[in-house]
Parts: sequence; C-alpha cells; structure tokens
Amino acid sequence: MYPENFRYTKEHEWVLVVGDTGTVGITDHAQQELGDIVYVDLPKPGARIEQGKSLGSVESVKAVSDVYAPVSGEVLEINPALADAPETLNSDPHGAAWLVKIRLSTPDELASLMSAADYQAYVGAEK
Repeated sequence: MYPENFRYTKEHEWVLVVGDTGTVGITDHAQQELGDIVYVDLPKPGARIEQGKSLGSVESVKAVSDVYAPVSGEVLEINPALADAPETLNSDPHGAAWLVKIRLSTPDELASLMSAADYQAYVGAEK
C-alpha cells in the first residue's frame, strides 16, 4: 500500500529522494482523512523550506490542512497539474499527485523519517 522506497512523516507526508532531489506528497491515509480535495496551495519555486514547517496547504470539502516539509531545502518545482485537477490527490496520492520537488539542503534529515513498514504501523495504531 505504501511504497517501500518512500520515507514518511507523522504528519502524513512522504518524500522520494533521487540524488539530491526529494519529491514530496501526501499519503493515501492523509487523502482519505481529508475527503474530496478541491484546492492545493503550494510555495513558489525558489522558496526555502524547513523540515517540519508548513510548505503549503490542501483544502478539502471538510477542512484545510497544512502540508509539512519532510525535508529542508529549496523548492525546485511544483506540480502544475494540481492547479487544474487537485482531486488527483484523492486518486493517485503516491504517484501523479506529487506536490513539490525540493533540492535537499540537509540529507541527514531523512534518518528521522519513517520507513513504509513503520508508517503503516503508525497509521494502524491511529485508528
């Protein structure tokens, strides 16, 4: 259910790191909790973000929820498809609906994130 090559946060974000770039999104659990997603607010490319700080928000018919950065760095790119189709977060949260790509400034931060198995146990304990 949760890709093994991703790392996860307790706030329900994921990051996939390739080289010095991390692709960030929200987890399937997060989109289920939010319900139908209608709007995504993301930072501008070039913005500097810090691990654990808000990098934007996701708005659903139920609530607005902050998205927290799983890693620190510079925003390289945002997912342009989400502006026109934010509901993609409901249908493909671990794939097409990535939020931002970040150049990692502190790769050591990855050690503080959960593996897929740890995250699955974490969300299982939440229910």
